[in-house]
Amino acid sequence: MSEEQVLAHNFMTLTFAAKSENESFARITVAAFISQLDPTMDELSDLKTVVSEAVTNSIIHGYDSDSTGTVTITAKIERETVTITVEDRGQGIEDLDLAKEPLYTSKPELERSGMGFTIMENFMDEFEVTSEPGVGTSIRMKKRIESKKALYK
Repeated sequence: MSEEQVLAHNFMTLTFAAKSENESFARITVAAFISQLDPTMDELSDLKTVVSEAVTNSIIHGYDSDSTGTVTITAKIERETVTITVEDRGQGIEDLDLAKEPLYTSKPELERSGMGFTIMENFMDEFEVTSEPGVGTSIRMKKRIESKKALYK
């Protein structure tokens, strides 16, 4: 067990094939895990949305919809804070600053809105993307859950 896992109040790791049909499975699984903190409907909706955006980015952009890759999600609860990390070992992002620009998409032919990173950043308290071309991308996000149940765990 890693030091990070020992320090966490609770954690989960999920690895799945980079297939579009697994996006809803990932979103629901993370939502079920986080529900132990009794988040509000808005908080839960925000968390499901960011997981959906991050997983979709990994599948469509990281692997160019090549379903032979994998996506790994780690969710960690420390007191009232949830940390979610979504990682792929896909093609990576060459220009991270450009990719973070609202409305930018490298796949306009797929009618992508280019708002994924912007949504993730706005819905979470902390948002960080690291990427290396040819190695993959990691998105780490944190959100404090305001429920009474979360505050007294």
